[in-house]
Amino acid sequence: MVTQRSEKMKLPLKWEFPGGKIEINETAEECLHRELKEELNIEVRILKNLVNKPYNYGEFTINLIPFLSIYESGEITLSEHKAFKWLLKEELAALDWAPADVPIVEELLKLVI
Repeated sequence: MVTQRSEKMKLPLKWEFPGGKIEINETAEECLHRELKEELNIEVRILKNLVNKPYNYGEFTINLIPFLSIYESGEITLSEHKAFKWLLKEELAALDWAPADVPIVEELLKLVI
């Protein structure tokens, strides 16, 4: 699943993988579960960690911690994003990605899933 940023966010209308900022005393896995519940109203099962992807936007740097996950439950409700899509791996390259997400797309395209 990918989400499209709203017009109010930085990098508006770019596609990205859902997630968010890790809170104090929270693991990356706990953060993913919390953010997906808050922003999309879904729950997933994490299959494996992918390689962390720091990205420098100039004004700030983010460290994306991607996971390969499977949707488990919940009806998608968008609270912060404009749209979402379920895509096959082969369809990922066709989207206009937020720059920080591009290395994750590249890694996914190389995976045998």
